[in-house]
Amino acid sequence: MKRRNFLKSAGLIGLAMTAVCGRVLAAGPAAAQTSIERLDPALDAVIAPGTKVERVATGFVFTEGPMWRQGKLWFSDVQKDQLLTVTPEGKVSVLLNNSGGYHNPPAGANIGSNAMVTDKDGSVLLTQMGARRIVRLDGHNGIHPFLSDYRGKRLNSPNDLVFTRDGSLWFTDPPFGLFNGMDKDPAKQLPFNGVFRYANGKLEAVITDMALPNGIGFSPDGKTLYVSNYGPDMYVRAYAVGANGKLSHPRTLIHYPPNSGDGGPDGLKVDMAGNLWSSGPGGIRIITPRGKVLGQIKLPEVAANIAFAGDGHTVYITGSTSIYRLHSKVAGELPLYRR
Repeated sequence: MKRRNFLKSAGLIGLAMTAVCGRVLAAGPAAAQTSIERLDPALDAVIAPGTKVERVATGFVFTEGPMWRQGKLWFSDVQKDQLLTVTPEGKVSVLLNNSGGYHNPPAGANIGSNAMVTDKDGSVLLTQMGARRIVRLDGHNGIHPFLSDYRGKRLNSPNDLVFTRDGSLWFTDPPFGLFNGMDKDPAKQLPFNGVFRYANGKLEAVITDMALPNGIGFSPDGKTLYVSNYGPDMYVRAYAVGANGKLSHPRTLIHYPPNSGDGGPDGLKVDMAGNLWSSGPGGIRIITPRGKVLGQIKLPEVAANIAFAGDGHTVYITGSTSIYRLHSKVAGELPLYRR
């Protein structure tokens, strides 16, 4: 999701993020630095010419994991360790403090909650980076354990998750919440950073060869899986999905060259035309299923993740210290279960 302060001990390039102190405030129109870059005329069928990007709220540290629920955008501040909501009018509320489940964390650690998704029963499944698990939130925001281990070993730091058409839950598990050097952290138990599928009470590692798997999503017909790799090699990979979640025919949909901008391939969503909305260096790219980049949404800060809201035509973006919004002509693919 989607974007972390990479530790020098991990041997990766650091990502500068500005800490914004003070009260969370609603904001007006976006700063002049926001823009929509048209790289192909076909973008006009997705985002109308002249569409503006507005800033809905600001004053956060690093926002992530957006989900539309009950008329509000739910999202995480992974460094402030909070789960929050914001209304379309910009009113912000805190649902949970210490949302990452790790008590007394060191300053600056990425240990808060991250992505979330509504389950079939209406409860919310929430990834906790600090506690290294996925938990279930009941109607009173009570926390209940859900998934924390794979074959007796602790998960790394669940990041992004999605239900697919058959009701199975898929999620990525990079080491971002392991703050003592990520892969070098002695607390790391799994020998890989994986993508998992949970179905019928069974957890299966379906991808184990990506360095930093991050964002995850499916095509509208459920036949293609997309997973972003944050780094050091930055790309989005596509897989054919067969019966019982069997993956085949991996291909690189888009590759980001080094020094192509701040951030990395993070959260992603898919619209009903099959276009991928992928965060990455320099902003959000709109990419066809064949890998053609139609355009790019540029913000004055790192864009981490995306959520389609309402009827799917409203797009929310978590952009470091702020929440942004724009209108899409093509409806986004809405979650399998929603409230």
